[in-house]
Amino acid sequence: MQKPNAGAFQDWAQQQQARIETVLARTLPAADVAPQTLHSAMRYSALGGGKRVRALLCYAAAELCNTELKIADAAASAVELIHAYSLVHDDMPCMDDDDLRRGKPSCHKQYDDATALLVGDALQSLAFEVLAAPQLCANAHQQVQLLHMLAIASGSTGMAGGQAIDLGAVGKPLTQTQLESMHQLKTGALIQASVLLGAINGSTAQIKAVSEYARNIGLAFQVVDDILDVVADTSTLGKTAGKDAMSQKPTYVTLLGLVEAKAYATQLYENAILSLVTFGEEARRLRELASFITQRQF
Repeated sequence: MQKPNAGAFQDWAQQQQARIETVLARTLPAADVAPQTLHSAMRYSALGGGKRVRALLCYAAAELCNTELKIADAAASAVELIHAYSLVHDDMPCMDDDDLRRGKPSCHKQYDDATALLVGDALQSLAFEVLAAPQLCANAHQQVQLLHMLAIASGSTGMAGGQAIDLGAVGKPLTQTQLESMHQLKTGALIQASVLLGAINGSTAQIKAVSEYARNIGLAFQVVDDILDVVADTSTLGKTAGKDAMSQKPTYVTLLGLVEAKAYATQLYENAILSLVTFGEEARRLRELASFITQRQF
């Protein structure tokens, strides 16, 4: 597995992370605007934490496909808002019941359950408001495509559906095929959407290639997540380590074992890299992100 040019990639990633943080801070309602508690909780949940992998993937795909920056900003913020909403709801007692997220109390612990529920609802609505902004795209059909892709990725045949399957699978043995189907929805769908939204201006060949890249890297992200839940500690992860085992959730580690799970993550990484072979240096950032995702420690 090749490592990215650490300095150059880190500089690029930090620039994009700072950019999306600024875009999100500008997009979210101010904390002093009524209803203040809801708006404060939205900002608490969406700002100042996380790796921003989905935004980075969106910006990298946009660079490859020459997507206009204002569209990339909107797409990146939309996927990060959807991701933030999913984490708020995922941490609630009726879901994974986790008290820690990104190294600080989960939204429902910092505020309360009712506020957390409304925060998730409002963040999801805001994501679509961002993509539906008038004159975002000169081509109205292209803008509808953005909205359609995000709706599918976050709905019952995407992320929400994967979460439903995950909740129903607790304590039950799954085959690898069943586990992959679940995670292609729960985790992979939004990661794939992050890439495809950024690539909205791409050619047919580019879209086909980045779709295959995104499918593999989305699954690799989850495999690595399962590995880190076993080998990393709570302070490093910023969330409760070992929670999958405590919750009796099926994972790639419980199904394959730690060594084989690591080997599978490497295989998915190699598949993702292979899908970009025709683009040469133009796909550098996507390759570097594939390496970052599969080698991350948190």
